[in-house]
Amino acid sequence: MSDCPPLEGRTDTDDLTGLTNPPTPTDLTNPTDLPDLTHLDATPRPVTGPRVARLARQLQGARDAAARDALTEAFWAEAARTGTPLVEELDDAPGHRAVTFLWRGHRATRRVLLLARGITDRDRLADSLLHHLPGTDVWYLGHRLRADHRGSYRMVADISAGAVLADPVLLQRRLLALRAHAGADPLNRDRIPARWRDAEDSVFALPAAPPQPWTGSPHSGVPRGDIPRGTVERHTLAAGALGAERDVWVYLPPDAVPYRPVREPGERDGHRLPLLVLCDGDMWFGRLGLRDTVDALIADGVLPPLAVLAPDAVGTATRRLELGGRESYVSFLADEVVPWASARWPLTGRAERTVVAGQGLGGMTALYAGLTRPERFGAVVAQSPSLWWRPGLEPGTVAPDAVGTPWLATLAAGLRDGLPSGRDGVRGAVVHFDVGLHEGALAEHTEALRAVLRARGHRVTRNVHNGGHDYACWRGFLADALVKLVGTGADASADPGAGPDIGTGPALDVDAAGSQGGTGLTRSSAGCP
Repeated sequence: MSDCPPLEGRTDTDDLTGLTNPPTPTDLTNPTDLPDLTHLDATPRPVTGPRVARLARQLQGARDAAARDALTEAFWAEAARTGTPLVEELDDAPGHRAVTFLWRGHRATRRVLLLARGITDRDRLADSLLHHLPGTDVWYLGHRLRADHRGSYRMVADISAGAVLADPVLLQRRLLALRAHAGADPLNRDRIPARWRDAEDSVFALPAAPPQPWTGSPHSGVPRGDIPRGTVERHTLAAGALGAERDVWVYLPPDAVPYRPVREPGERDGHRLPLLVLCDGDMWFGRLGLRDTVDALIADGVLPPLAVLAPDAVGTATRRLELGGRESYVSFLADEVVPWASARWPLTGRAERTVVAGQGLGGMTALYAGLTRPERFGAVVAQSPSLWWRPGLEPGTVAPDAVGTPWLATLAAGLRDGLPSGRDGVRGAVVHFDVGLHEGALAEHTEALRAVLRARGHRVTRNVHNGGHDYACWRGFLADALVKLVGTGADASADPGAGPDIGTGPALDVDAAGSQGGTGLTRSSAGCP
C-alpha cells in the first residue's frame, strides 16, 4: 500500500474557496488568463468522444473490409500525429472536455486497463476497462473532465490465455495483479518517472490546467543548457536519531558562495542562502530532476539562489516506518541534517527563510516539523498530506477516510508555539496546503486542520486543484509555493494572513549579485518577454 490511496474515484467539490492559480506564461505574479471553472462539476463522468463516435459511424457505412481497415489506419495516423489522450470540446459542456484514452490492440488482446490518478477507483477496476470497437484494433475509454484537470496514468493490456472472467470478484483480483505490468501510453510523449520502479507514467493536462512553466516537462519551455546550472551532490550521513545512515541530496545554486561556515563579525543573515528541506530526495533529485526546476526559477529571477537538502526515503517499508508525525525523523532533519549542512555551506539561520516540504507521508512530516520545531522551520509546504496518519497505526495501514478531526489537528490545538507571540518569542510557521479534488476526504481534513492552525496564530493558505495524489501536480505547485514563500517578487513580502498569497518577510535574503554571480532575469525559461 502507498502512504495514501493512490487511485481515487471519489470527489469532494464542496470547498473550492481556496483555489489559486500559479503564475502564467504571460504574468508570473498575477494570473488572470485562466478561466474560473470552480463552479462546475469536477467529477469524472463516462462519455464517448466525438472522434471515436465518428469512426464508429464511418465503419458502419464502410463497403468492405479494406475500407474499414483504411478508416482504422487513418484514425491511428491522426492519433499518432496529435498524441493521446484525445482531448475534444463538447458542445453541451464548454467548461469540460471529452478525454479519450486509446490503446492499439492485436488478436491476443482480451482487455485493456486504465490506471489514472484521480479517475480510476482501485476498488472498482472493472469500471476503468477500455471498450473494444468491434472489427478493429481500437480500444478506447472516454471521460468527461473539467477543463482544468491534470493527471498521470498508466495502461496495461491483458493477453493471458483461458476463459474470460465473468465473476466480478475474480475479475477484480485479476486486474489488481495486472497493475504491476502497466506502463506509459505509447502515443503520449509527456511522461514522468514512476515511484519505486524503473518505469514511466504518462501525463496529460487540459487547456485550463494551471501552467507549470518551470517543471522541465516537454511543454514547459524550461531550457536545459543555456542558463547557469546549480550543482547536486549526494552525501551519506550517520543519522543517529534514526539509528542508521541516510543519503542526503544537496542542491547548491549556480556559483554558490565559498565555504564560510562561521558567521563573520557584523555579518547579516542576508548573505546566506534560504533553505528548502524536502522529503523524498531520491524521487525529487534521483528521478524528477528538481535541479532543472530550481535552476530555471533562479534564472528567471523569481526565486533567489537557495539551497535544498533532501534525504532519501530509502524504500517503501522504511518510508512507512519513519515518515509521518514522528519525533525521531523531525529530530533527524532539525538537529542533524540542517546543522551538518550549515557547517559546510552558508545557509540561513532564520526560521522564516527555511521551508520544510513533503508529499503524502512527507507532507505529514513537514507539518509535524513546522508545528513542533517552529524555531527551525518557519514555513511548511504540505502537498496532499497523509492526515489519516496517527500514532499507533501499523506501518502500511491507512486509517479510514471518515476519521473525524485529524490527529494532527488535535495535537496542534494543544501547542502554544503556534501563537504569534509564542514561547521564547518564536512565531508560528506559515503553512501552505496543496490538495487535489480527487483525494477522498483530504479537502475536508485540511480544512479542519486549517481552522485549528489559524486559531493558534499560524498563517495558512490552501490551494485546491483539479487532480489527484500525483507528482504530475505536485511538481508544478511546489515551484509556485517556493516563489510565494521565499521568492523575489513583491508578493513575497505580503502578509500571508491577508489573502491567498504567501509571504514570510523581506523579499530577498541573499546578495545575488555579490555572492551568486548575479544571474538575475537573464532569460525567461517560461517563454516570457
